Amino acid sequence: MELGIRGKRALVVGGSQGLGLAVCERLAAEGVNLLVFARDMARLEVCRANLCATHPVQVDVCSGDITQATDVERLVRYAQDLGGIQILVLNTPRPPSPMRDFLDEQDEARWDQAYQQQLHGALLVLRKVVPLMVSSGWGRVIAITSASIKQPMPRHAISGIFRAGVQVALKHLAMEVAQHGVTVNAVAPATVLTPTFSSFHNLEQRIAAVPLRRAGRPEELAAAVAFLASEHAGFITGENIQLDGGQTRSLL
Repeated sequence: MELGIRGKRALVVGGSQGLGLAVCERLAAEGVNLLVFARDMARLEVCRANLCATHPVQVDVCSGDITQATDVERLVRYAQDLGGIQILVLNTPRPPSPMRDFLDEQDEARWDQAYQQQLHGALLVLRKVVPLMVSSGWGRVIAITSASIKQPMPRHAISGIFRAGVQVALKHLAMEVAQHGVTVNAVAPATVLTPTFSSFHNLEQRIAAVPLRRAGRPEELAAAVAFLASEHAGFITGENIQLDGGQTRSLL
């Protein structure tokens, strides 16, 4: 199915590895030019080389930290020099490890780290990048959050709390920018087989809790992101799409 986004440019935050890299690969396969933002320049260069070797698209990279306003402002200037951004995929870092229950989270440094990376950084990117789409009259914003914001999971306290804050921001943003042709949605994964997830000691137990009895694949999440970025999803906004194999039990 032709998605209608060939030739557009996507900014993928946290796109040099894991789920972000899977999204880059899928968008590049759809003919989308990429601006990939992450902290590790060496990893970004490998990402660019691999994507350009496989897909005939333009791939630009920019290193920086989403928690630093100066880095995000530099990213926005770079995006403007490239001609703007039509698609934003916001993939924030994982929460501090190991994962813990709420009352076990007594370390203030862990709370501050999670707040900076998962909420503050996300809000900073949204506030700085989305105006570029508003001014052009078309845009797609897709954030990768977590199924834990809808159904709290054991030992996901920090992750769920701050990513829930991102979801609230997305809902506000969706209502504010809809009149400008910009849609705002989230994809909320759980039990997706990334290298980090594969290292969990209770992997089989976690997979057994999924009604589909398997882990999700990164390319499945990437396909959902690509659809939300497409012309076909132009009437979908303010939504949180669960990508969890049926784990979330609530009706709404």
